[in-house]
This record gives sequence, structure tokens and C-alpha cells, in this order.
Amino acid sequence: MESLLLALNGWLDGIGLVDWARGSAVVYPIANVLHILGLVMLVGAIAVVDLRIAGLWRRLPLEPLSHALTPIAIAGLLVQGASGLVLFAADGEALATSTTFQLKLILLALAVLNALSFRFRWRRKRPGALAQPSPIERASALFSLFVWVCIAILGRLIAYY
Repeated sequence: MESLLLALNGWLDGIGLVDWARGSAVVYPIANVLHILGLVMLVGAIAVVDLRIAGLWRRLPLEPLSHALTPIAIAGLLVQGASGLVLFAADGEALATSTTFQLKLILLALAVLNALSFRFRWRRKRPGALAQPSPIERASALFSLFVWVCIAILGRLIAYY
């Protein structure tokens, strides 16, 4: 994974993003704030849906709740992706060798795969079937919540490990 991240850093350097991210007094702090905003949007929205699927707030209809909050979560993920690329560009060589950062990326891939898998299973069910989520769907929701929280924690720990 380290060589892939170093190659990404080289590409970002080649297109000028590294110099831009490092050369301005405001780019990095703005990217950092946007990264946190994206995290709040993503985890805030996804946590409510995951907790509903896991069994909380059973009076709330799941499908309208998911339809309302999923776009916020996706927007948060996109904000995090864009801002994360800028943050990576500012310190790519060090991040490429960081085990904490690499673990964060692995968990990010697992979280996205879990979400896509859940969406695929959900779309194959008949309408209203998720009013009573299956044990697998509940486990998937709890796994999602756990992994996104771990990703957030690892993101904060990168500066220390």
C-alpha cells in the first residue's frame, strides 16, 4: 500500500496539488475544517440510519429516514474525499509510511464496501421489507457504525502515530 500511496503523492505533485497545499497559509486549515465538516455530515447521518436499522427508534419509518439522510452522508463522504486529498498532498510522503493512515484507508474501503453491499441487498427486497431489518442487516448497520467511528479516531491519531 505504501508504494501506491507514494505513487499517488507523485501524481499529486505532478499536477501541482502538493505545492498548492503546502504553499498557502490557508489551504491546509480550510481543508482540515472541511474534512471535519464532511465527517460530521457522514457519520452524523449514517449513525442515525444505522441505529434505526439496529433497532432504535422503531416508530420512525426507515425508508423515508434513509432517503432523507443518505444524500447528506454521501455529500459528507465527497467533502471528505476532496479535502482528504488536499490534506494528503500536503504531507503525502509521511502519510504513505504511516501505519495508522494505512489502517484508516483499509477501514474506509471496508466501510464503503459494507454500505454498497447493504444498498444492493436493500434494493433486492420488496418495498417496506426493511421495516423489520434482518439480523444480517442489523449486524451490517452496527459494523458500519463501529467502522466509521474507528475511521474518525484513526484520523485524529495520525498526528501521533
